[in-house]
Amino acid sequence: MRKDPPFDFEYMTATWLLERAEANGVRVFNRPRALREHSEKLAITEFDEFTPPTLVARNMQQLQHFIDEQRDIILKPLDGMGGSQIFRIHRNDPNRNVILETLTNEGLRTVMAQRYLPEISEGDKRILLIAGKPVLYCLARIPKAGETRGNLAVGGTGVAQDLSPRDREIADKLGPILFKRGLMLVGLDVIGSHLTEINVTSLTCMAEIRQQTGFDAAGAFITAIEHACGIY
Repeated sequence: MRKDPPFDFEYMTATWLLERAEANGVRVFNRPRALREHSEKLAITEFDEFTPPTLVARNMQQLQHFIDEQRDIILKPLDGMGGSQIFRIHRNDPNRNVILETLTNEGLRTVMAQRYLPEISEGDKRILLIAGKPVLYCLARIPKAGETRGNLAVGGTGVAQDLSPRDREIADKLGPILFKRGLMLVGLDVIGSHLTEINVTSLTCMAEIRQQTGFDAAGAFITAIEHACGIY
């Protein structure tokens, strides 16, 4: 089950239909119920010991206070992908009001604000989890000059690297929990030492990891599916 965001009503309908198929014995990966219950942005709030200061809101006063408090933030929609509509806002940014008004649709649309992490210059790391266990390598997506977004879709450069001790700590904590819920394939986004997203719908970076390290994450995923289905 793989589709690029947004997670809209058509996607919800697909999960409902696939859940009926599950009831008749079909194996679906990732499980439809798990997909519905894990918003790729909001799911991190369950693991706040790993996250940067974060606010999910549409109230202008709350968002303005968060900017004043944190001084430098990232603001993003809850249903985006590939770096789309992600803004960095400084406390003294003359455009902060209009950015908030635009992203929240004048207070009608809930968004996520997070403290800006300067470690983004070293890459937004994608850590793949397969059947609850981390892949040996992550892909650090490094922003191009003048950018704060590392997404490959907006010109970031992907560099495969070994997992850091902190990466492993986060992966080892979340992996078994998410796998037990029916999420066989997960992509954790980590900047510095902080978890920023839990991706479950449209994962990338397998190809780049294989090209640079020779590790076949896609093959490992197929093997995990075969084991889950009793095929050896």
